[in-house]
Order: sequence, then structure tokens, then C-alpha cells
Amino acid sequence: MTDITQSPFGTEITPEEILDTLGFFDDWEERYKYIIDLGKQLPAIDDSKKTEEFLLRGCQSQVWIDSAVSDGKLFFEVDSDAHIVRGLLAVVLSAYNNKTPAEILAFDIDDFFAQVDLVKHLSPTRGNGLTAMVKKIQHTANLLNQ
Repeated sequence: MTDITQSPFGTEITPEEILDTLGFFDDWEERYKYIIDLGKQLPAIDDSKKTEEFLLRGCQSQVWIDSAVSDGKLFFEVDSDAHIVRGLLAVVLSAYNNKTPAEILAFDIDDFFAQVDLVKHLSPTRGNGLTAMVKKIQHTANLLNQ
């Protein structure tokens, strides 16, 4: 079983690092490859969590999300059956993993996505899935922030 508090996302892999790295690429094909590679770095989710209980609604692909709290910070375990979606999950986790609920709710994810220039390069269904991922994480943070 993986210790999700040891994930590099949100600590070693940050939004700032992703923005810096994406700046090196000249076209979106290279950027997609980088995002897919980020997804390959996600810690594996336990197969026992690939169930209806953890399945995220609103995504074209299958996406599973679970969370845990440790020392007041939220940690997320995620997976998808699509490589690009795993990459999108990795981008989202760079901003939200290993953060307090208040930090998650204060983070301007729309500004981050605008800087990455990501949403306009996704199909509408992928964009909806990205929104569903963010809403699920923000909802979790909101429940714990009360």
C-alpha cells in the first residue's frame, strides 16, 4: 500500500515548476507529452479503490479520487484509465496536494489554468472533466474547512 503523504505532487512538483517547464516547449504536442509524463509520476492508487464509491462523475474517462487528512493537510490519491487525464490530474494535484483546506480554497486554479493555457487546448468533454476534478477537490476542502 502506498503512503499518499509521500507523493511529490504539491511539494516537489508545484504549479510554479510546471509553468516553468511548460515555458520551454514551443508547441502543444510537446506540452501534452510533458503533461502525460507528469501523469506517469502519480503514485498508483490501490485497485480496491477503483470502485463506484471513488469514481468521479462528469468525466469522459474513468477517474477515481480518494482523499486523506494528515497533520491538517489534504492528500489525494487519483487515477484514470486515460493517459492524458492522469496528466491533468497530476497538474491539478501540483496545486492542491499536501495543502490545508484553506490553502486549497484560496488557490486561484482558474488563473493557474490560464497561465498554463490549458483549457482552450482540451476538448469540451476533457474540459468538463477537469472542472469536475477541481470541484470534487474543492468540495472536499470546503467540508473540512467548516
